[in-house]
Amino acid sequence: MQLTIFRGTREIGGNCVEMKTANTRIILDVGMPLMDETGAPFDSRTMRGKSIAQLLDAGTLPRVPGLFDKSAPPPDAILLSHAHLDHTGLVQYSRPTIPVFLSQGTSKMLMAGSIFAGQSGLERNRGRVFRSATPFRIGEFRITPYPVDHSAFDSMAFLIEADGKAVLYSGDLRLHGRKPGMARQLLQAVARQPVDVLIMEGTHMGSDRKRGITEHELEEEAVQQIRSANGLVLAMFSPMNVDRLVTFYKAAHRTKRVFVVDPYAAFVMHVVSGQCRIPPPTTQKGIRVYYNRHFERTYQKRNLKKVHGKFLADRISIEEILRERDRHLMVFRPSMLRLDFGDTFPEAARCLYSSWEGYLKSQEWDDFKEKLKAAGGDFLVCHASGHIFQDDLVRFVNDVNPRIVVPIHTMEPRRFGQHFRQVRFLKDGQAMNLTLAQEIEQ
Repeated sequence: MQLTIFRGTREIGGNCVEMKTANTRIILDVGMPLMDETGAPFDSRTMRGKSIAQLLDAGTLPRVPGLFDKSAPPPDAILLSHAHLDHTGLVQYSRPTIPVFLSQGTSKMLMAGSIFAGQSGLERNRGRVFRSATPFRIGEFRITPYPVDHSAFDSMAFLIEADGKAVLYSGDLRLHGRKPGMARQLLQAVARQPVDVLIMEGTHMGSDRKRGITEHELEEEAVQQIRSANGLVLAMFSPMNVDRLVTFYKAAHRTKRVFVVDPYAAFVMHVVSGQCRIPPPTTQKGIRVYYNRHFERTYQKRNLKKVHGKFLADRISIEEILRERDRHLMVFRPSMLRLDFGDTFPEAARCLYSSWEGYLKSQEWDDFKEKLKAAGGDFLVCHASGHIFQDDLVRFVNDVNPRIVVPIHTMEPRRFGQHFRQVRFLKDGQAMNLTLAQEIEQ
């Protein structure tokens, strides 16, 4: 078996990993870069109108043989660990004959992103939904997906076996979320056999990175910030982060506020409510749905009449929200400032920002904060990371006890060497033969 990381050895996001045997080739994630060459958030609009050849020449698409062009036979399959763009964003450019294997929740999140967030969905004939903890075969590979706790719903790690070797691909995961049992189940599963190679995400690897808060601590923090607010509280996060929906719903319930969601968040809650412990978006459950102006203006053109009609019984107007500002916690996005609030925040509004802080490094966000300040409001970061903290990472790797650790999804792969003896550092595009690598380590 041979491993090649085509992107991700020295950056956070953009994962693209190839595993191959003599007769089978699979790709683990096909992610969009998270940052551009200047360190700013990657702007997918720069890809518009460009051909596959141009995107390959520019380095936007990794040069995986046959994945995007016809320079080689196509891989046998793509496996997606979760529905974040830095793991799925380039699937739309891959050759349409390649089947895509994913969890039921990832399939639902890709659908929601395509409907509400302008993201490219997965063509229905390409998707192959697997069951967690249930092995399946792709050619010479035996693959077992295991659920992991991450900020994307129904995320997976993959145990990949072939040629007498076992590789564990962590995907993105954490140990400080609402579902600690997932990590225990994964460790129990891999304890039954030796793991030859662990491809391990290291977003927080680095001694200068402080340990952040847990999802439960975030709920407590949100409760305090909501209780001390004098007006409308606006929660800003991706609805694909179902754990964060749960956190703010619980915080609203505890502070006796109505949780107001937009159609995007309402749709996500609706489609996953049968798969996890989250309430459907109904007035009975303390949830109301605000039909924002963008959705109202575009739903007919986007053929979303069924979605529009689904939440009408629990609809709330902007006038009702503003009449009793201190009774509502509202899911909010920047476009609503102009379209729904007339470019002026309600008096004393409080924004709780709950996403990666790297997105805030732009003039648009500076202007946003100034308008909030002018209304007597404030902007607070209220976030728990979706990625494993460094001390948890060290404990997790030691518990897996792999023969070789390969860092991925990290800006500081060399820091792995401070904690583990058995680290193998790869460069993007560098192939590693697992048998030879193991012999060298031994």
